[in-house]
Order: sequence, then C-alpha cells, then structure tokens
Amino acid sequence: MSSVDGVIIIDKPVGLTSHDVVARVRRILRERRVGHTGTLDPFATGVLVILVGRATRLAQFLSGAEKEYEAVIRLGFATDTGDLTGTRLANKRAEGRANECLWSDDEIESAMTNLRGEIDQVPPMYSAKKHQGQKLYEMARRGEQIERKAVRVTISAFESFPRSGQLLTKSSDGSCDLTVRVVCSAGTYVRTLAEDLGKRLGVGAHLVSLRRLRAGDFPISRALSLDQVQEKTEAGELSPFLLAPDAALSRLPFANLGAEDARRVRNGMEVRLGDQPDRPWPDEQQVRMRSEGGQLIAIGVFDKASRRLHPRVVLEGEN
Repeated sequence: MSSVDGVIIIDKPVGLTSHDVVARVRRILRERRVGHTGTLDPFATGVLVILVGRATRLAQFLSGAEKEYEAVIRLGFATDTGDLTGTRLANKRAEGRANECLWSDDEIESAMTNLRGEIDQVPPMYSAKKHQGQKLYEMARRGEQIERKAVRVTISAFESFPRSGQLLTKSSDGSCDLTVRVVCSAGTYVRTLAEDLGKRLGVGAHLVSLRRLRAGDFPISRALSLDQVQEKTEAGELSPFLLAPDAALSRLPFANLGAEDARRVRNGMEVRLGDQPDRPWPDEQQVRMRSEGGQLIAIGVFDKASRRLHPRVVLEGEN
C-alpha cells in the first residue's frame, strides 16, 4: 500500500482504549505513523480523530478543540472512578431521595446552571494526567490519593433533555438517570461534571454512558467504524473518507507562497509576506503555508512586527 496522509474520523466502540483504536488502524493501513487528538475512556464511544502519516504532526493544532458529548448521569450513588466501571461508594442518606427521583425540573436546571461557563474542575484520580511522571490512574489503582490542582475549563453548554416526556427516569438499580448534552473545552472531564452535579443535588452521581458527538469541526456523521475502515481499505475506497491535512485545519488562515518562498519553507526558513491588506492577522497567529497549487507545506506563526511567517511544523517533503 502507498503512503497514507490525512485524518480519519473513527466512531470508537465501547470496550476499546484510544490506543487500541490507533493500533488497529496501524494494522489496517500498514502505516506506522498513526496517532489521535483526544483520549476517550474505554466505556465511552464516538468521535476519535485519527491522524495518519505526515498528518500526525498536526496533533498540537487539533487536540485543543472544543468537544460535544451526550451522556447519561446516574443520580443515586458515586463510584470510585466516576463512571460505571468503578466500585460503588455507599451513602444511604443520599440514596433515599434518589430512589424516589424527588428533584423537580427547576432544581435540576438550577444545579446545572451553576456548572456552566468558566469553572474550576479538579481532575479525577482515575485519569491519564501525570504526577511526577506517573499517571494518576496507576496511583489510584495502588490505593494512593494525592491532592490535585483545579483546572479552569469552559462549559459552553450543559443541558438536560427528556426521555419519554420526563427528565428523570428510573434505572434498573432504582436510581435515577438524567440524559444531558455537554459542550466543553478540551481537558474537561465529563465524569467530574457528573459528580459535581450530584453534589449540588445532594446525592452521589456517576456516568453510565458517554458518547462524543463532535471534536472541533469533526462530527459523528463523518465517522467510520473500524470495520468500515477495514472494508473500504481492502476495496480501495478509503480516499473519500480521508481528510487532507490542509482541510483538517480549515479554521486557520492560509498564505499561498511562490516557488522560491515554498522552497525556503520546506527547508525550515522564514518568509516575508509583505503588506497585503487581506492579511490583518494578530501577532503569533497560526497560518497554513501552502504552495501555489494549494498543497499544505507547513504551519507557521506570524510575526506582525516584521510581517514574517516562521514555519513551526513542516509537512511536505518529509520522508
């Protein structure tokens, strides 16, 4: 198979880690350079942005994108992981109210309102964040707990929507389930958001399902299952589903370069853009640097004072 460069949107199935998906795509495409732009927990499903070939160098420009999720929060008890894979933490006093689903729609809305906008969120112990070189979840599995600093995140949307005409539905274990939509900044833990909602309602809470509907500009409607990637690769029909690196960064402005400037950029050298009025970019703006034919060569950073573009990541011409 010839070299593959681009972005594939995968609908990650339940039970696989993000690393498992990357490994599977490597085998299917027979391409060593495969990565992703944002981890999904094994119990979660949905959009996983996979970078292939030279496109793996774009991860730093895509990993900070806004995310959108649909989730089901179970009100009634917490777990040590914040999701359905963990061990139940008992709190009999709080469980009684949950068993009756006694919260009004207004109470739920009020609690959710307090968790919208810019908020401070403490990362869970069961997360891939590192402390002194160790992943927190590895420490948690050994029974260790450490103090974690709160991180500022942005919750652009946190809203509930009814199932069968009501917000709360009884779950199989007698607790109450609440279906929600979340739009948030990168680095947000929806598990923690669920736990914080429970605290505001006076009850333990955890996630029982999580589906990523969008990562940046990549919606679930563009996603392929792993089996579909296999089938289309074997049939030679994957190309229409492989997003070119330039298209994957369509939110960034671009500059088409002449032959000499393109040569300089391929060698990691800066270029001067002149005083074109159609480029009123702010200082340190990231810019797609393209050849005259529109081929993405590099991602550069604009120096407003000198009106120069400095290549940060060069793609074209690498082996």
